[in-house]
Amino acid sequence: MIHTPLCDLLGIQYPILQGGMAWIADASLAAAVSNAGGLGIISAMNADEEWLRTEIRKAKAMTDRPFGVNIMLKSPFAEKVAHVVAEEKIPVVTTGAGDPSRYMELWNKAGIRVLPVVASTAVARHVERSGAAAVIAEGGESGGHVGDLTTMVLVPQICDCVSIPVIAAGGIADGRGAAAAFMLGAVGVQVGTRFLSAYECTVHQNYKKRILKAKDISTVITGKRLGHPVRCLKNAFSREFLAKEYDPAVSNEELEQMGVGALRLAAREGDEKMGCFMAGQAAALVKKEQSAQEIISEIFEEAEQILREGTKWVR
Repeated sequence: MIHTPLCDLLGIQYPILQGGMAWIADASLAAAVSNAGGLGIISAMNADEEWLRTEIRKAKAMTDRPFGVNIMLKSPFAEKVAHVVAEEKIPVVTTGAGDPSRYMELWNKAGIRVLPVVASTAVARHVERSGAAAVIAEGGESGGHVGDLTTMVLVPQICDCVSIPVIAAGGIADGRGAAAAFMLGAVGVQVGTRFLSAYECTVHQNYKKRILKAKDISTVITGKRLGHPVRCLKNAFSREFLAKEYDPAVSNEELEQMGVGALRLAAREGDEKMGCFMAGQAAALVKKEQSAQEIISEIFEEAEQILREGTKWVR
């Protein structure tokens, strides 16, 4: 069995976190992942504090194991949800889209392990100094908002520049990816796209079907012009967005407005034309629907076998 320092740090069986996917990572999925031995995550996205409190309490009713909350720091409700996780005694918070430093004192006093998502060594060093318990090094293969560096080159550089544990994310959907992450120096993995196929994931079935049909070239990055690139599946929405992104007659404000609500249309309504189906490049590796338990067990059984056989090329 694979057991790393991350298991001890977070009180989990397997060194795996479920990605905090907006409009997707709710109490149902988080509880299922935690019950399966990983760390489930509820996404606070742009929701208000009462919505988050309700989801947290739903998850508490579904699992007695640790789970966390992902806080998007650019949310208009970031300040309020930052206090909710402390009040609800959430053991782990992952952060994205901003600097978590202003909340570190609050969260550390509440006993919360803070795991910021980082895409560069500079940010990794900064959050370590601020009091992060670990960092999630996320490569550009991931779905949603992405950085420039790939997981293969980002993870070892982050491992070299910080003394806290490093969790690898981006492009990991099976045991091969998990084993590779450990070899790069990570002590755990964060997986998002693979969990879209979980039975317990409440995302619209059209979203799941698109993931299961994805090929190696099925994703595209939009939004580079706006400074916050997003990886999603190719469809009518992403093609139209890309066309307008490179049209000088279209303003940045118009582009921003075009993306408002597009993820919700995909995740909750299954709108295959105007929805933004965020997904990582690893979508092509997702072949079937399974329970969260089956997904996690399969990933680590495969990883164990690969790691055991890893010396066969060594003479």
